[in-house]
Amino acid sequence: MANMITSGLLLAISILIPGTIERQNNDIDAIAAEIHSEVLTLDTHTDTPLMLAREGFEIGSRNMADRRGGQVDFPRMFEGGLDAAFFAVFLGQGERTPEGNRTAKERALQIFELIHQAIDDHPGMAALALEPDDAYRLKDEGRLAIYIGLENGYPIGRDINLVDKYYDLGARYITLSHSRNNDICDSSTDPNGPEHNGLSDFGRKVVSRMNDLGMIVDVSHISDEAFYDVLEISRAPVVASHSNARAVCDHPRNLDDDMLLALRDNGGVIQVCILSSYVKTPEPNSERDAARETVRQRFNNFVDLTDEEMEMAREAWFEVNEKYPQQLATVADLVDHIDHIVDLIGIDYVGIGTDFDGGGSLADCRDVTEIGNITLELVSRDYSREDIEKIWAGNFMRVFREAENRKAEEQPAIQTSVPDAAINNSFAGKMTR
Repeated sequence: MANMITSGLLLAISILIPGTIERQNNDIDAIAAEIHSEVLTLDTHTDTPLMLAREGFEIGSRNMADRRGGQVDFPRMFEGGLDAAFFAVFLGQGERTPEGNRTAKERALQIFELIHQAIDDHPGMAALALEPDDAYRLKDEGRLAIYIGLENGYPIGRDINLVDKYYDLGARYITLSHSRNNDICDSSTDPNGPEHNGLSDFGRKVVSRMNDLGMIVDVSHISDEAFYDVLEISRAPVVASHSNARAVCDHPRNLDDDMLLALRDNGGVIQVCILSSYVKTPEPNSERDAARETVRQRFNNFVDLTDEEMEMAREAWFEVNEKYPQQLATVADLVDHIDHIVDLIGIDYVGIGTDFDGGGSLADCRDVTEIGNITLELVSRDYSREDIEKIWAGNFMRVFREAENRKAEEQPAIQTSVPDAAINNSFAGKMTR
């Protein structure tokens, strides 16, 4: 209502004083730019590690904003004013076998190494961040803060010791599942339905171990039942690193109002995601759906492919998207989610996790150079500087600190169990969301 009154007043004034609206817009642009440059900006979920092994991609150079250049690199982070980001070690879900688990572990370790190498190769531009204060210090130094998250607990298999291993390599959160059920919990999107009816017994041990280490539990992707199980047993607040409000866009990957209220009571935070189909329900396109299904069938649903076959599958998938483009949601649509969350549970429980390089894209936020448009929209809706600082980093950092503060002073010994999970190709998992 306040915005409607303000808009009406400005319109009346503009009739009497030509150029008033233009000057007002220029003022908003300047205010937004100043806030965006001053506050710490943190993106809690990017899949940029998927790009690191691609031929022609260089994280320290400005790549073209296309499918080969991805959406994030260090120069474009500086250009867009993104100070810090979580790079996801992502592995899609595959068959849960001991042999597969060994492969999954090896692949996860390779991705960790790619991230570490990318940072080590550009010490003047970025550094590995492990604690909340690292991002603020690095911003003052003029360098980017790169955190690591493990997306999908699948490469843990059933070996609880691997939680410690990934933590030691820099992972500061684990997204417990992805698009399919695993040995930890059920997924929100497994077509076969629930297997554990929430967390498994092993999953409860994983959450407990993460609490011991001060590692953040990420509830994005997991089923509603698993979400409530996590909140029941976690000793620390949790995050949804890249999810939206189901009341605004009815998708199982999003959180409904009861879940948001429970998240508030837990002290956690939801990081809104710019993947368009989680922001706004897309218009039906049967031709695109059929073409995508043809690609899946041609490439064995992206399972057990060689690197060469996977590159062919990737190109085929992008060609379908180019032939049948989806009408993308907008930044305004995204901020509708923020408005809803703030109205329901308050300003202290929402942040931003784009899912760049993993499908995240809006019509007016296609790569990291355009993230300032989110700040601009927030300013235009009368969010204060303090509000925006909380949304961009403050709320998540509060949860990060609380997870660290509540970790076990003396970490209990853990018992090794037999690995029992497997890897699917990384990009394949993203394409089958």
